[in-house]
Amino acid sequence: ANSVAGSVAGKEFDGEKEMNAKDLEDEKEAYSSGEWKERVEKWKTRQEKKGLVNTYEAPNDQGEEDEFLMAEARQPLWRKVPISSSKISPYRIVIVMRLVILIFFFRFRILTPAEDAYPLWLISVICEIWFALSWILDQFPKWFPINRETYLDRLSLRFDREGEPNKLAPVDFFVSTVDPLKEPPIITANTVLSILSVDYPVEKVSCYVSDDGASMLLFDTLAETAEFARRWVPFCKKYSIEPRAPEFYFNQKMDYLKDKVQATFVKDRRAMKREYEEFKVRINALVAKAQKKPEEGWVMQDGSPWPGNNTRDHPGMIQVYLGSEGALDVEGKELPKLVYVSREKRPGYQHHKKAGAMNALINMRGLDGIQGPVYVGTG
Repeated sequence: ANSVAGSVAGKEFDGEKEMNAKDLEDEKEAYSSGEWKERVEKWKTRQEKKGLVNTYEAPNDQGEEDEFLMAEARQPLWRKVPISSSKISPYRIVIVMRLVILIFFFRFRILTPAEDAYPLWLISVICEIWFALSWILDQFPKWFPINRETYLDRLSLRFDREGEPNKLAPVDFFVSTVDPLKEPPIITANTVLSILSVDYPVEKVSCYVSDDGASMLLFDTLAETAEFARRWVPFCKKYSIEPRAPEFYFNQKMDYLKDKVQATFVKDRRAMKREYEEFKVRINALVAKAQKKPEEGWVMQDGSPWPGNNTRDHPGMIQVYLGSEGALDVEGKELPKLVYVSREKRPGYQHHKKAGAMNALINMRGLDGIQGPVYVGTG
């Protein structure tokens, strides 16, 4: 049997951990009847091919299902997926050809020095050798690329069991933006909605939106997004909606009734699409209003001036939209945290643009040794 060991949120886990009867029942309830039968049949087929199951024995569905779950619990949370030689071999051939050309190039460069400008020739050759070495080092991971396939159902089975403390690690999402007029607010709103509706314990999900432009447009957009999330998040979790960004979900060309067996789905989807169209109208109205900035600057709803009217000289701003007491969805359930952050800027101090904004979010002085891993990229 395969096994895997590691650490999640400071807790050790072992891929060989046994399951009791209660865990088996909890796992069965996590799947629909059709999906469950399909998974069991696939497992039985694999076992028959390996000669581990006698096909002439009388069937025992309950025993087979329990055995399947026991085997499932022993499996690792991920596996390496091999890459076919038809895909990787052409790339390796190109690498070898470039390496051969590189060798001939350096042979020519070294055997034909520039006698009238020897120092410049020497410097250029050293630089070229350095770039060649960096390219060679970059090819090592590409020569043996690795793809991994993860199993989220096994993750939930091990660390999110009913009746036990949740052992999944907390996750913080950071969304950065600078100019909402160049980065459409509706796209930012869809990104935030997709994060808030992720299939993960709500008390362990936090979304921080970093506004390096101190824009009141984004501030108001997030207020509208938080209000719409009270309906969108429970809709996504009730019907397992994918993709979770409403703009892409409602625009995809597919049979949205596939695998949706609940009778209320069509009615709820129609109502949700209508509410999303109204949400887009409100966001577009905010964008149109932001095109013409008043001479005296923007004013908040309470009559006070917007602190970010001067984008180069303003205090730090933090606004918690969701996650505080009373921030519940339409079904009365808790929502993930949603926080607006705009760092302080002052004249004469280098702010390093968006890189500085990300550093202000993830670099906590004195806490580098205890904070969790940080993954930074585009999505």
